[in-house]
Amino acid sequence: MFIYLCKKIAIPGNVRLRCISWNTDQGFIACGGEDGLLKVLKLETQTDEAKIKGLAAPSNLSVNQTLEGHSGSVQVVTWNEQYQKLTTSDQNGLIIVWMLYKGAWYEEMINNRNKSVVRSMSWNADGQKICIVYEDGAVIVGSVDGNRIWGKDLKGTHLCHVAWSSDSKVLLFGMANGEIHIYDNQGNFIVKMKLSCLVNLTGAFSIAGIHWYHGTEGYIEPDCPCLAVCYDNGRCQIMRDENDHNPVLIDTGMNVVCIQWNHCGSVLAVAGSLKATSQDKDVNIVQFYTPFGEHLRTLKVPGKQIAALSWEGSGLKIALAVDSYIYFANIRPDYKWGYCSNTVVYAYTRPDRPEYCVVFWDTKNNEKYVKYVKSLISITTYGDFCVLATKADENQPQEEHETESISATYVLVLCNSIGTPLDPKYIDIGPLFVTMTKTHVIAASKEAFYIWQYRVAKKLTALEINQVARTRKEGRERIYHIDDTPSGSADGHLDYSRATEGTRDPICAITASDKILLVGRESGTIQRYSLPSVGIVQKYTLNCRAYQLSLNCNSSRVAIIDLSGVLTFFDLDTRVVDSTGQQVIGEQLKLERKDVWDMKWAKDNPDLFAMMEKTRMYVFRHLDPEEPIQTSGYICNFEDLEIKSVLLDEILKNPEHPNKDYIINFEIRSLRDSRALIEKVGIAESSQFIEDNPHPRLWRLLAEAALQKLDLQTAEQAFVRCKDYQGIKFVKRLGNLQSESMKQAEVAAYFSRFEEAERMYLDMDRRDLAIGLRIKLGDWFRVLQLLKTGSGDSDDALLEQAHNAIGDYFADRQKWLNAVQYYVQGRNQERLAECYYMLEDYQGLENLANSLPENNKLLPWNKAVELAKNHNMKEIGSLLARYASHLLEKNKILDAIELYRKANYFFEAAKLMFKIADEEAKKRTKPLRVKKLYVLSALLIEQCHEQMQNAQRGKVKGKSSETASALAGLLEDDVLSSTNRFADNAWRGAEAYHFFILAQRQLYKGYVDAALKTALHLRDYEDIIPAVEIYSLLALCACANRAFDICSKAFVKLESLETLRPEQRQQYEDLALEIFTRHCPKYNKKSDLDDVLESGDGKLPVCVATGDPILEYRFWMCSVCKHCMKAKEASNYNFCPLCHSTA
Repeated sequence: MFIYLCKKIAIPGNVRLRCISWNTDQGFIACGGEDGLLKVLKLETQTDEAKIKGLAAPSNLSVNQTLEGHSGSVQVVTWNEQYQKLTTSDQNGLIIVWMLYKGAWYEEMINNRNKSVVRSMSWNADGQKICIVYEDGAVIVGSVDGNRIWGKDLKGTHLCHVAWSSDSKVLLFGMANGEIHIYDNQGNFIVKMKLSCLVNLTGAFSIAGIHWYHGTEGYIEPDCPCLAVCYDNGRCQIMRDENDHNPVLIDTGMNVVCIQWNHCGSVLAVAGSLKATSQDKDVNIVQFYTPFGEHLRTLKVPGKQIAALSWEGSGLKIALAVDSYIYFANIRPDYKWGYCSNTVVYAYTRPDRPEYCVVFWDTKNNEKYVKYVKSLISITTYGDFCVLATKADENQPQEEHETESISATYVLVLCNSIGTPLDPKYIDIGPLFVTMTKTHVIAASKEAFYIWQYRVAKKLTALEINQVARTRKEGRERIYHIDDTPSGSADGHLDYSRATEGTRDPICAITASDKILLVGRESGTIQRYSLPSVGIVQKYTLNCRAYQLSLNCNSSRVAIIDLSGVLTFFDLDTRVVDSTGQQVIGEQLKLERKDVWDMKWAKDNPDLFAMMEKTRMYVFRHLDPEEPIQTSGYICNFEDLEIKSVLLDEILKNPEHPNKDYIINFEIRSLRDSRALIEKVGIAESSQFIEDNPHPRLWRLLAEAALQKLDLQTAEQAFVRCKDYQGIKFVKRLGNLQSESMKQAEVAAYFSRFEEAERMYLDMDRRDLAIGLRIKLGDWFRVLQLLKTGSGDSDDALLEQAHNAIGDYFADRQKWLNAVQYYVQGRNQERLAECYYMLEDYQGLENLANSLPENNKLLPWNKAVELAKNHNMKEIGSLLARYASHLLEKNKILDAIELYRKANYFFEAAKLMFKIADEEAKKRTKPLRVKKLYVLSALLIEQCHEQMQNAQRGKVKGKSSETASALAGLLEDDVLSSTNRFADNAWRGAEAYHFFILAQRQLYKGYVDAALKTALHLRDYEDIIPAVEIYSLLALCACANRAFDICSKAFVKLESLETLRPEQRQQYEDLALEIFTRHCPKYNKKSDLDDVLESGDGKLPVCVATGDPILEYRFWMCSVCKHCMKAKEASNYNFCPLCHSTA
């Protein structure tokens, strides 16, 4: 934070002030002093125009009322904000309660004990009760309407302070001897407070102040210290509650007169005086501390003696009563905030949540994304990314890949600009200082710094990826102690043991660019390291302790703001000769500015920067300032000769509803001058001025001005100078247009003056171009209007597209009813169904389903069947039959089979499949295809068998398993013993074609004996394969095997077939005659062929691999089709030769 004095008000008659209190709600300031002085003042409330200036707005007094009523010196003033009351008391013990009426303050109640003087008064958190303590030990608790609730006399004690707890259950009484006693809210003593800050101290000391922050704006951390007790000797303790035995201890080293928390409990102000070493008189100072005792700032205040202080309600101002003056100081808080890709990221606390509320506010679209973060330490941004530094949550398990740092106490979370966490890194050093570049995040504690190369490669160019690729191998995370001198090789492993060692010269600031890292130390040394290799390059010596460092865009110069707000500059690469005659690198520049609290270098010019000095913004070019601008915004971004600034003070007054008015863009002088020049003297003269002061932004300004005047040649040249390829293309396109008015319309669209462009298109009777423009913009409402206003038929496809786009617009916003109207007109049944479903309009859904054509993708039968099956719908059979018959009518037999199969109606599926197989067999198509169809049919029948057995087993669970399975078999046979021949032996068709194909393969391979044995089996399958095919093959195999007796029988069978035509029969007779005149139809070999002939009755199983009968005792059987194979053949196959299921 930064603080500076900004205003001074003198009290008339030089009356010394004793006390001051600022009403946090209404902004009234009450100050009491000697001789009964009591004034109520108010700084004027800001108008909208003044709000935009923030603290920079003039703050004159809008209220200045003197309240008459006290005669003695007014010693205590306290506000009751909830009920708009002011309570005051003087040295005579007179208490007056004042009320606000029509903008002025009037006496409401008076009370005087006449025995003692009031030392302190305090209203509780909800403003219902006031506790008044008198010097003589009397305590009175009264209600807001003036009734006494209870009173108590604490004998033998002198009271001087009182404070309520936030829940109003505890009262703290500060005694004149320095003790603090804890009482309950009924006045019963509980215990004395343990005062750790006074250990080992002797002598008399009194309490300077007790202030208990009530958590009205939330806490900056869960379990944050909030009760401050301070003594006149400068010793202070900050406690989490009244019984905290381990408080935060501070020795301010000053004589304290007053303390107070700011509005959100994040800063404690301690006012008093300090013995100046050079002079005899004391110096008035105000010290500022965090709740954890860290010293933030010191403010020196002129005057003889400071008497009191009070914070403004927003925490941006502080009022100090010094002698007969009120001094006001402005405070620039260190907000936790950042700016990345048009997004302002800021954090604030809320009373209803223990975490920080982090808001990612996209200023372009005015959308915000909220994220809750526990124990947030800082927010750092760069480019499109943001790093949140937090304390690790002890209760939360860390990710598995973070095993190397089990005890990590801090986390760096890399987020994108909408707050989505991309990559968390757990570290063991406190990230007091964090900076970020395009490729690295650097976090530093006081002793060490940690470097993490984060991974967002798609945002980098190939060259930059190569540059960081080296470090990838060496480890993406490294840590270095500040006293080490790394060479740039891979010596910075993730070793935390060294990082926790102390140093005599701690780190106090860091900054980095893509090339270098600068680390500032408390002694004034700055260490320069190279990036990404991290080798120490140089050490520079400054004559101040840096508080904030900032590098310009080419890393040649660093800006340093020290603790007292002095801005200086240092050239990093200049070589100069120092006083001893030695040549040194680095030079301190002459420029020095005071009271600076923020600065930002331009991203595109190393000599340009903007800085905030009190309530003024200065822009410097080559170290020369332009005239200042009155503002109190924090600088987000400086590029293209424009400064974007954000009024965080105003935003954080209502952080849930940020207002775009609080983002302010300032143009720097050269841009303002160029614009004025173009307007006044014209394009030709201005281009000469821009030539002398070149900048891409100025060339763009000129190009745009030339475009407006349709001076295409100048516009093109200017676009070339600012390397705007789209601009050049646009000018070329304009040049090809004939019509002047068309050119003007295009230019209007280019400058986003879409209404004007549309009007021009319509005037030219080019409605199509107006519609095209609106489609590009996604303004479908306007597209619809334009389509409807057109004469004649509108484009139906475009109308449908527009209706659907508007439907999508409403659906995205969950306005389903509106969406339905447009989807109906756009005939978008799919989205319509979705809307009806969201509206729970089942009637609408049914009507939609009925109106849909068959086979529409919105009518998934498979899903319907699955649902019906899961919910045991009774009428599923009839529905299926209806749909299947519908499919069969359209000759979609395979679709019907698939429908039945998915519904587990295997028998019906098998029937249809056999039908297809039979039809294919009749067509004399490829035997292999017919075999496959028969195998599929048989597999469906097997599934049907299995289904029935499972069903029957389920029904007869109670009976013994043998009986059950037998019964299941009988029932199944009963069901399947229908007229269908395939149900008896489902595999016959597959067997027939299997042996038919096998016999031919064997014959062609020359295994004539095996072919004959296989062909003989086919005699059993005349009902499946035509007899002429079977006996022709048998005759061929027998003839080849010289088994002319079998060949003769085959010919006899062929000649007797009735299906043959006379000429075919004649051919067979002629062929038989030719064969058997040469060879006698006798067969002498008697071997296992007889067994084959005898196995026709099914006595012996047949090997499906060879066609041989199986004579051995051991053989392989398929688990699916139950067919067999010789054991020695089984080793050659991974699957069953018949049904192809895996073996």
